[in-house]
Parts: sequence; C-alpha cells; structure tokens
Amino acid sequence: MMRRRKESKLPGIMAAALTGLAVLVIWKVIPRRTPLDPPTPVLAERFPKYLPKPERVKGIYLSSATAGSPERLEALLDLADRTELNAMVIDIKDDDSEPSFVWQSSIGVGTEGAVTIPKIAKMLRTVHARGVYAIARVSVFQDNYLAERRPDLALKRSDGRLWRDRKGIGWLDPAARDVWTYNLELARAAHSMGFDEIQFDYIRFPSDGSLRTIVYPFWKKEEVKTSVIGGFFAYLDSELRQKGIPISVDLFGLTMRRGDDDLGIGQRLAEALPYVDFISPMVYPSHYSSGYIGLEDPAANPREVIRAAMAAGNSIRNELPDPKAAFRPWLQDFDLGAEYTPEMVRAQIEEAEAGGAEGWLLWNARNVYTEEALKSD
Repeated sequence: MMRRRKESKLPGIMAAALTGLAVLVIWKVIPRRTPLDPPTPVLAERFPKYLPKPERVKGIYLSSATAGSPERLEALLDLADRTELNAMVIDIKDDDSEPSFVWQSSIGVGTEGAVTIPKIAKMLRTVHARGVYAIARVSVFQDNYLAERRPDLALKRSDGRLWRDRKGIGWLDPAARDVWTYNLELARAAHSMGFDEIQFDYIRFPSDGSLRTIVYPFWKKEEVKTSVIGGFFAYLDSELRQKGIPISVDLFGLTMRRGDDDLGIGQRLAEALPYVDFISPMVYPSHYSSGYIGLEDPAANPREVIRAAMAAGNSIRNELPDPKAAFRPWLQDFDLGAEYTPEMVRAQIEEAEAGGAEGWLLWNARNVYTEEALKSD
C-alpha cells in the first residue's frame, strides 16, 4: 500500500508571510482616509459635492419635512426629471426655526432632540445625483426657537415677556450681533454639507402685530431701519459671498416698486442689490391689494402683476452703479384670491423670463406643484 507523502507546512507559512508583508506595504504606501478626507474621484464624479448654478434656475420650495421624507423627496425629484425644473429650495430653518439637522452654534444654541432631516448628507447626495441644484433657506429674524432660548436677543413687551406677531411667533432684534453670528454659522454648516447656495428670508423688522409695544434690546431708534438691514446684507457679502458661497435673499414684492420707501420694515431693493448674488422678490399676485397698478383684482391677473414688478425692479436696478444681484422671483402656485390654473402659473413664468429674470421659484406651502404649467424635459 502506497503511503501518502506528508506535505510540508513551509510553503503555506511562506505564503502567509508574503501576504502579510504585501498588506503592510500597501498600508504604508496608500494613505488611510479619515472622515474629513474628500471622496474618491469616482464618488466625486458620481455625486459632486457642489453643482454649478444652472444658466436659469427653475426651482420649487420644499419644507424640511418633505426633504426629510425619502418618499416625498423622490416624488418631487421625479417631477424634476419629467419637467424643466432644475433646483430645490429646502428649509433648514423655517418659521418654527429649529435647525432641521444636527448642529450647534457658538452662541450656545443648536438642535435639540429629533430633527426633520436626520440624513441630510444622504439627502443632498440624492438631490445632486439627479442633477438638481440645492438651495438652503434660512429664516433670519423671525425665529421663535432662538427667541425662546436666548430671550436676551429677542423683541420684548414692556412687561419683559417675549413679543409675538399675529401668528404667535417670536422675533429677534435685527441689530443683535449674536443673531447675525448664529445665522452665519448655520449657513456655513449647510454649505459645508453640500448645499450649493444659501437663501435668507425674513431679513427685516416685523410687519404685523402690536408693533408699538415692541421693546428692542439692541436697536437704537436713532439708526434708521434700512441702515440695520443694509448692514446685515453687507455682512453676508463679506462673510459668505466674497468667500465663494453663493447667496440670495427674499424680499417683499413691493420692494420692486417702492424705491426709497422701506415699507416700515427696513427693506429697500437698493440696499440689497450691491451685496448678494440673487434677489427673490415675493411677487405673488394674491398679495397685492385691489387697485394695485390699476387692477381691481391682482390675484386674477398674474401676467400683468409679474410684468409690472419686473419692469419696476429693473428700473431701480439700472439706476445703481454696481448692482451685483440678478432677479429670481418667487411665483404663486397656490390658490389664494383666485383658483390658480396651469395657464396662470405659466403666465407668471413667461413674464419673469421676458423681464430678464435669472430664473424663478414656485411656492406652495404644501409642496404640491402644477406639472401642467411646466415644460417637459
């Protein structure tokens, strides 16, 4: 009977040693990645951290709840795939004003508990992978959340309690520098996560409620309101825009026509034009009173309202020596004052584009949009 030759263990030991040596060499030669390292070229190409701004932004508004819901987000991305839409404005600090992702500021206030967009980096990768430009929306001085946590920065009543507007929302003093810092830090955090642009809303003094009873802890009334708000625009310019972060601001629609009138809230078009990339006037036809530009019912005449707004805004812009900002108006896609048909939504888009707008944004608080008003992709 033939005996099997006992196999030597040496080749196996040598193979293991060589494998270990190869791993060691690879470990030494190829640098290990940390969480802060940029993505590999393959991932960067597939999911670019930032997208270039489309030649003409055509966007829709998303609440943080919608953006944080994979199903609802997917439905709106599908809408963008089917139509001309190429951008989304996503709340990261809305009217309730708790930041929608995990974050802490240097002034001692940040998010608490559950957030509405828990996987914000993943959400942004999903949006970018579909070729959609992502804009973060920040509500600045209307901020119930910060007012309650830092009442020293908030508007007060004469008895020391928080002042609130007609909706019961607290406001911050526009002259408080800690408020400026807080919003700047939030904007920088949003951009670092992948938002392509930051849009600021409620950059103004309050417009409704018992305004005469307000006690301002920081604003000295000798300084005009436009100076305070203009200072904030200049602050955004120096701290964000000049450092490569695109910024836009939302203004009352009437700022397109009122010239030197600050509407009692410190907003003038001329104060913003030199300091930001884009201005989004809220020219919803339903928000104009009867008699505006001779119309008995502005809500029922969206084409005329947008045409007049663009013409008036362009007139103010053309008078400035160096107006950096382009117009990108908010348009109405909701029923108020009239039942808005696809033709009425489309009429606004056409007039905005004819008036030289860089783009346009559709607003619907429920995030339900009229596909029939949009061109097919």
